[in-house]
Amino acid sequence: MAAGPKAGIRFERIAFLSNESAEGIAARDALIARYGHVDAEQADIIVALGGDGFMLQTLHRFMGSNKLIYGMNRGSIGFLMNDFSVFNLEGRLNAAEAKTVHPLLMEATDREGAVSKARAINEVSLLRQSYQAAKMRISIDGKERLDELAGDGVMVATPVGSTAYNLAAHGPILPLDAKIMALTPISAFRPRGWRGALLPDKAKVTIEILEAEKRPVSAVADHFELRNVREVTVEMDHATDLVLLHDPGHSLNERILREQFGY
Repeated sequence: MAAGPKAGIRFERIAFLSNESAEGIAARDALIARYGHVDAEQADIIVALGGDGFMLQTLHRFMGSNKLIYGMNRGSIGFLMNDFSVFNLEGRLNAAEAKTVHPLLMEATDREGAVSKARAINEVSLLRQSYQAAKMRISIDGKERLDELAGDGVMVATPVGSTAYNLAAHGPILPLDAKIMALTPISAFRPRGWRGALLPDKAKVTIEILEAEKRPVSAVADHFELRNVREVTVEMDHATDLVLLHDPGHSLNERILREQFGY
């Protein structure tokens, strides 16, 4: 029978979850054999084994549960993850540094008037669905700021997500403790010189789709997609806490700082 964690450590009940890759499954089996395992609902902490995509899935799954999440990389990039090792997990969990982040809340109305809500840890993206450029009007806190943006789309990114799709679209990298969001255009055609904006994390962004039937647009909150939208609002959900654990010296703050210097 697998031995459980030693008495007296900070986390008595650990749940190990993995992606479906061979590396993830093998890592999960090895850790369970060494430390034991409980169902996620009864766990003090969740250890997620996979890449950044699996980490986002895990965070979404336990959003609002106050579960602590500690990730170890069994994927590719692993920006949100710690290095993988079977050894000294109790010590690593005891020494881990906690960081609380908040997701975005998207409220999207489609062309039929149906309203859907979803949360995003990385970004909310509005993307053209056809060969024609999307056209959008952008307002901040009820005041129009851009009467027409034409291009492939636009996104609102959190500091956590600023190094993901936002960075690929030439958006700014945001320090994790910065109380701001990035509003970043995606292949903007007009206005040609607009590079986006930095917004307070208490701002409410409203994006209206112009010529919605001729130029259809989808709204995507991380992995949730709603097609044929006509209006989308995005704001930071300060009422929802997500707690990530990282090894000392490998915090998200440190990783984001390294990204800004290109390593």
